[in-house]
Parts: sequence; C-alpha cells; structure tokens
Amino acid sequence: MSDMKFDVIVVGGGPGGYVAAIRASQLGLRTALVEKDQLGGVCLNWGCIPTKALLRSVDVLRLIGSAASFGIEVGPATPDLKAIVKRSRDVAVQLQRGVSGLMKKHRIQVFNGHARLDGPRCLNVRGQQGGLRLTAPHIILATGARARMLPGMEPDGKHFWSYRQALVPDNVPKRLVIIGGGAIGIEFASFYHALGAQVSVVEMAERILPVEDHEVSAHVAQALTRDGIRLYTGCTLQGSQVVQGAVQLRLEGKSSETLQADVVLVAAGIVGNVEELGLEGTGVKVQHSHVLVDEFCRTGEPGVYAIGDLAGAPWLAHKASHEALICVEKIAGLNPHPLDPRSVPACTYSHPQVASVGYTEAQARSAGKALKVGKFPFAANGKAIAMGATQGFVKVLFDAHSGELLGAHMVGEEVTEMIQGYTIARRLETTEAELIDSILPHPTLSEAMHEAVLAAYERALHS
Repeated sequence: MSDMKFDVIVVGGGPGGYVAAIRASQLGLRTALVEKDQLGGVCLNWGCIPTKALLRSVDVLRLIGSAASFGIEVGPATPDLKAIVKRSRDVAVQLQRGVSGLMKKHRIQVFNGHARLDGPRCLNVRGQQGGLRLTAPHIILATGARARMLPGMEPDGKHFWSYRQALVPDNVPKRLVIIGGGAIGIEFASFYHALGAQVSVVEMAERILPVEDHEVSAHVAQALTRDGIRLYTGCTLQGSQVVQGAVQLRLEGKSSETLQADVVLVAAGIVGNVEELGLEGTGVKVQHSHVLVDEFCRTGEPGVYAIGDLAGAPWLAHKASHEALICVEKIAGLNPHPLDPRSVPACTYSHPQVASVGYTEAQARSAGKALKVGKFPFAANGKAIAMGATQGFVKVLFDAHSGELLGAHMVGEEVTEMIQGYTIARRLETTEAELIDSILPHPTLSEAMHEAVLAAYERALHS
C-alpha cells in the first residue's frame, strides 16, 4: 500500500476541522480531511444548528401566543412536534451538504474513515473501502468532544437522553428533568417548557449559567422560575432508579428531595474525543480528556496540532474555527495572533437569550481591577417597548484607569446578534471614549449598548 502525500491532513470535519482544511487550501497547501461520520461535526449535525432550528419554532409559538397584545387575533397555536423535528433535521442536512460542496470547491480530498497516528507524520485511515496510509508534515487533530455520561444514566432513548435523543423526540415528556444548568441544559429547558413539559433543572453550582455574570444568571433564573421551570441549584445527584416506568432522582444539597421524571436529559458537560487516535508513545499530552497545546495549537509531538473542543475550553464552535485559522496560518509561515480566550463571545439561546464577552464583574474584581460598571434596561429602550421585548439589560465593565472595555454582558431579545459589537470593540482595543462618541441608529435594541456605556460614566440619557 503506497502512501498518499499531502502538506496538511485534518482529522475531523467539524467547524474547526473543515475551516482548517479550507484555509490551508486557500494558502496553497495540498490538503486532505478525514471524517469518520458526517461533515460539519456535532455542531452542524447534532448541536448548534439543529438546536437553534428547534428554538426558532418555539419562538414562533410564543409570538403567536402573545399576538393579541399586538392587536392581532389568531386561533390557538398547536405545535406539531414531528414537523418541528423534521424542519430541524432538514436545516442540518442542507448545511451538511453545503460543507461537502465547500470541500469540492477548495479541492480538498475527503476520506471517510477513522484516522489514527501511525508513526511520525503519518496516519492510518480505516473505512468501508479498507485501509489507507496518508502522510503529511502537518497533522491537525480536530476530533471534537462528546456528551459526558453519568453512571447509571447512560442514554437508552426512553428514560435517559443525551442531547442527541433530545433533538429528535417522538413525543414531549410530561415531566422532564435536566441534569446540568449550563447553556445546553437551559436551552433545552426553554424548548421543552414551551412545548408543555413540566421542566426541572438540577445544577451542582450555586446558580444556573455559572460561567456568566452573576446578575445575568440571576435574571435568567427569575425569568425561568416565573415561567414555571423549577430550578434546583447547589445540589448533587445521589442516585437514580426507574420505578414503575418513572425515574426517581435523589438530590442532596440546598434541596434534598426526590424528583420524579418521565425522562432525564443529561447535559453535564463534555469529554474530549482522544481515544483511538494513536497518541500513545507520542509527545502529545492529554489532561482531563483534552489535548494540551501551546498558543499556536501545537502539541508536544512535532508536526501534530490540536484545535477546537479537543484542545479544551471554551467549548464553542467559533473558537474552534478561529483556532483553525491561527494553526494553519502559523503552519504556512504567516504571523497570526494567538487566541485570547477572554475575547471569545459566548451565547445561550434560551428565553431570554444571553450573550457575553470578556471578564465577569466577579472575575475583574478578583483580578484587582478598578471598575466602572454601567447597566441599561431594555425596559427603557424605545425599540424594545415597541417590540414588546422589554425583558433584560446590557451591562458593561470598564477599567477605571485606562477606559479599557473589560467585559460586556447582555440578557434579552436577540442579544446573541448584538454581542459582536462589543467583541469587535475589544479586538480594536477601544476605550470608553470611542464608544461614547459612536453614533448608533435609532430606534434599535442596540441603543441600549450605547446607553450602558454612558451609564458607566454617569452620562446615561434615558434612565
């Protein structure tokens, strides 16, 4: 079996892997990509994209439910679960085909199979067509991660679900308990509650969305509780058992009780896909199921790199894509800037939505920063009032001495589409002076971003 030679081989076709392959091809490198399942990875096929399609359906359901407040009379809205799920899957398939088209456009050779390191700068690929041996001076591992499973709660498609089962349900469970109050858990809580499920969320930390700013987390908790979602924080799960067709969950902590559920959705973090990659005997180091890399995604093995979820937090698709660019451009001899984790925005597509970038207030104070903090409520924003979307606020943090924008935190309608403004501002090293002097269009929700900056310097005009 003769070797097939390339300049770069990427293992994994998710948002890190396929972007790495495209950029390598753009830079004139002969590129191959190995994917054992579907191009687009978890994000496109079973994560980011299909979940947003599901959430869009319940956004429409909520809007119809409030139609009378806009002067529109409609009949009762009835969700069609089968049609909702089909639309979500159709969206994923459409985009998956789009990635396949991009591979052809950029002349990237795609191999379907499982890749394993097999000596220096060499991969053994095994698939339906048998074995292949690929070689390249640069091999980028982008194998992603999978849902963390809890002992005794492995997905069975009936009583216990992972996110995959939650994306393609046959019916809406009457009682749903979600283990994990991070972004994934809270998004599914919003979705299933809107469809009529009695939803409870169990979170080990003292609050849901524990990585977000404390005021944002508190606001979301109040909103979910007001809607009827039950939150159990500061709790540990002591055990579970199925009794007469129902799951009994024993909690200890701030709430020590037994919950009853028809279905339990486990959303308790992720585990890196480091198995069966041939890392044994190489200089690649693994810690807590994630590959250790330097600022340019290089592992301890010459010629081997790791990007995306495989390389650790933050576990976000756009972080993976940006690492792909950094990694490939460094390989090509360019001079990319290392990734600044604090400049990676985070979004939660719950109801209400959450978006953030940079330091939380607690992190900034722990780092010894002197702060100027500004907040502005959407209840005082003209566009929000006109839209009937007055829930939430914008919060910004500035260094009191330099005016550096340290962090921004938003909760409310479509804030996931607005956070990019602050992300760009941080990348440009903008201070409060430039932001105050910027002109934002009226009437828009984004005006709240400007007012929050003004509020930090006691200059807010509308509150």
